[in-house]
Amino acid sequence: MSLSSEVRGSGPGLLLAHGAGGSAAANFPFIAELAEKHTVIAPDYPGAGKTPKAEQPLDLDRLVDDVVATAVDSGVETFAVLGYSMGTTVAIRAATRHPERVTGLVLTAGFARADRHLHLNLDVWQHLLDDRDALARFLLLNCFGPEALNSLDDWDEVLRGTADGVPVGTGDHIDLLRTVDVRADLPRISVPTLVVATTQDTLVPPHHSRELANAIPGAKLAEVESGHLIAAQNPGAWLAAIQNFLN
Repeated sequence: MSLSSEVRGSGPGLLLAHGAGGSAAANFPFIAELAEKHTVIAPDYPGAGKTPKAEQPLDLDRLVDDVVATAVDSGVETFAVLGYSMGTTVAIRAATRHPERVTGLVLTAGFARADRHLHLNLDVWQHLLDDRDALARFLLLNCFGPEALNSLDDWDEVLRGTADGVPVGTGDHIDLLRTVDVRADLPRISVPTLVVATTQDTLVPPHHSRELANAIPGAKLAEVESGHLIAAQNPGAWLAAIQNFLN
């Protein structure tokens, strides 16, 4: 499936893989900064951004192939992959399925498979898709640390914006999250890898990131004080970790 995408900048390739229920623009607020030194390819999954909703259930390998094809069709033959949340599984599978393309990985707030804790979160998330007000409260509770949550101004507007910002393909993304398992890929990764753990994360707790770092040969682990939505809570520290690694 052809994915809508944005391509910006020049230099070494950097392919972005966003999270479930998100988009490239929503999950990576610093595309302009990254594009100062890289050619950034920012695709949106089916049902996110301007990409139409899929007509069939999402499959990880097919999604990976479509994401990689977006970069190649843009004229970028090789690239590092910056994955966030579900996008970490896309990045990991891309590194083993297209090793001739992938030059490095940055895996943020990620996981290799959904454990029981994550499955329970997915159950609630999916159950609330038809109740956007309750869904917004669930997402805010699980995507921000307590201090950041308490600092948010104009609470009613935050709730409305969160509810209105849920992509049409979120249910499909959640269904995919239930099935992905990239544990067997981890020891096969041979490119430089940075794992970024979000230490206040209650949606995808940081033990998942530590497991990734321990299983990927030579991977480096960085910890950032943030809930799951690091793009909103601590984007500066996240961007610094990414840039230090890529440079």
